[in-house]
Amino acid sequence: MKAMVIHEMVEYTYGQEGLKEIGTLCDLIAKPMSFDEARTHPDALAQVEAIFSGWKYRQMDASFLDLCPNLKIVFYAGGTIHRLVSDAFWERGIRICSAWRANAVPVSEFALSQILFTLKRGYYGIRRYLQDREIDPSFELMTQTIPGVYESTVGLVSLGAIGGRVAELLKAFDVQVLAYDPYVSKERANALGVTLCSLEELFARSDVVSLHAPWLPETEGMITGELIVSMKPYASLINTSRGAVINEPEMIDVLTRRPDLQAMLDVTHPEPPASDSPLFSLPNVVLTPHIAGSFGHEVRRHARYMLEECRRYQSGEPLLHEITREMAEHMA
Repeated sequence: MKAMVIHEMVEYTYGQEGLKEIGTLCDLIAKPMSFDEARTHPDALAQVEAIFSGWKYRQMDASFLDLCPNLKIVFYAGGTIHRLVSDAFWERGIRICSAWRANAVPVSEFALSQILFTLKRGYYGIRRYLQDREIDPSFELMTQTIPGVYESTVGLVSLGAIGGRVAELLKAFDVQVLAYDPYVSKERANALGVTLCSLEELFARSDVVSLHAPWLPETEGMITGELIVSMKPYASLINTSRGAVINEPEMIDVLTRRPDLQAMLDVTHPEPPASDSPLFSLPNVVLTPHIAGSFGHEVRRHARYMLEECRRYQSGEPLLHEITREMAEHMA
């Protein structure tokens, strides 16, 4: 199978070992190059049957695909494919595999760390310690405001690749897990050890709510101020999905009026927030710069998933990470 590596961050994603492995699996007909550079090599594109790509891509629109009449499959060492594929891509029957499940690993690990930390009111404790320079002497107050992990209630919004993995990780802890996901069966929920409920019940009952819903037209702004204001005293909200799933103006209003609540936001909308946004100054908001996903060596996991997928493709085995057009409509 004739292949090309068309990617802006080849060394970071695949590394020399990964490139060598692609060379053993496929006939590499050109050196790795960017999408813009690839357009200047129409002879190579005319032959290519498989493309290995990743973050920092260009859309494979009709004008690009016209140069690739023999392209059969794309191995994308990244997460979302929405800005990569086009209507022309789907219409030509080209297949695509994505390492979106690979990115679920670090995000779920990050989310777990924040769930446990916020159940201990860790950020509040840090802020008070730096401010007062002494340990809070009021044991009674601490017992009233720190839920702790044991027998607390964790709410997960969406049980996709990330939310489902968070649920699996939480099995190791003595917590009750509620979940909202209209696409998940009771059998799947039982296997994950979670109790399905409405979004309203989840927010009202949980000591910490962790968001994992994809950003789709139907999920934009789904987390309203009304939901947030219904949260228990001293509860926490964690967002590692997309900022747009929260109605941020309403959230800011609630957090201003409810200083007992805490929001830990790895994502915002827009990203970053406007320089004068209250999100930077509210004492009960913690912002991290979209770091839950893959960084450093974690990125090589994406490449590994795609190399293994290519091996399966070459041997005629079922693919594990293929995304169809129908699947893409419900994915981030």
